[in-house]
Amino acid sequence: MPRATPFLLIVLGFGLWNPGLSPVSAQGLSREEALVAVYGNVQIRAEQVFLTPGQVQRVVERAGDDPATSPLVARYLATRNGEIIGRAYVDTHIVRTKRESLLISLNANGRVMRVDVTAFLEPTEYLAPEPWLGQYRGHTLEDDLGIDRAIRPIVGATLTARATNSAVRRVLAIDEVLRSAGDTP
Repeated sequence: MPRATPFLLIVLGFGLWNPGLSPVSAQGLSREEALVAVYGNVQIRAEQVFLTPGQVQRVVERAGDDPATSPLVARYLATRNGEIIGRAYVDTHIVRTKRESLLISLNANGRVMRVDVTAFLEPTEYLAPEPWLGQYRGHTLEDDLGIDRAIRPIVGATLTARATNSAVRRVLAIDEVLRSAGDTP
């Protein structure tokens, strides 16, 4: 069997986070449907932001994340009548051995409005249920935003819970860093 070239792997990986693509979620919603469910009938603009090395370092420090934070950020800006009403970020990460993509939607003040699973390649028994994901609503990046603190664990899906919590913290840190730099409307 032929081996995939690095270019092909990069192209295939691009599809997991590309804001222009719409993989069907494990919860039955595409990214576009999830954005409409969160923000309603508004204008949505997809964009890619490149973090500077200093911004990546601040995200790592603020989120308590490992140094693997990517400098490439996929996000959506939701506007109504020219005013930003929210931002949603795509975070793709490894849960156990396979990828999960989350769409983490924030309001204009940087509070979590909703977390949607847009791709989950692990066995479905490890998928976080919607009521569990709902625990993140209203949260900002606080010290207690963690499993066994503000967020209850998931029995039988510890790795999913940890990966999801890390993703939410990372997105909140990215949003905070971009807003402080004036790069987020």
